[in-house]
Amino acid sequence: MQNVKTGFNSIVKYLSTKKETDRRRIGLLVDGPNVLRKEFNVNLEEIRDVLKEYGNVKIGRVFLNQYASDKLVEAIENNGFEPIICSSDVDVRLAVEGMELVYNPTIDTIALVTRDADFKPLLSKANEHGKETIIFGVEPGFSTALRNSSDYVVILENNRMNYHDEEENERIKQKRSTSI
Repeated sequence: MQNVKTGFNSIVKYLSTKKETDRRRIGLLVDGPNVLRKEFNVNLEEIRDVLKEYGNVKIGRVFLNQYASDKLVEAIENNGFEPIICSSDVDVRLAVEGMELVYNPTIDTIALVTRDADFKPLLSKANEHGKETIIFGVEPGFSTALRNSSDYVVILENNRMNYHDEEENERIKQKRSTSI
């Protein structure tokens, strides 16, 4: 078993080694009814781990409707996210919370997990205000409008996570047109 160090000085020293600079401060919003379905098998823990490599997830909220099971709510809490139960339209509540992140000076990156084109205005407003945007889109049914409105796109499909690179798409299109 590992020794536990005690004492004020050792704790201060330990915490000072954990101080991180130049990391993104991320607000993560998840459209639960749209993506947390059995057929999609979205793993919130993996999404959080990917974002942790990029920055610090300061806000992690999963929006659910009033029909969400207690087991789902518990799993969300156990993964370190805040479940938000909405008695009315989930999309409206998520959009309002997203706009709060746009104007929150402690958040510099907004990450969304959704397939829904309804959030395109939120991404546009975030970009307009200098926030970096990351979209985790779920296939099938991932909105092309969302894909084209975000700085970074990660596609979740068939239990795999891939990134979408617009420059790579252009190179592929160019290569195809020159080979014809």
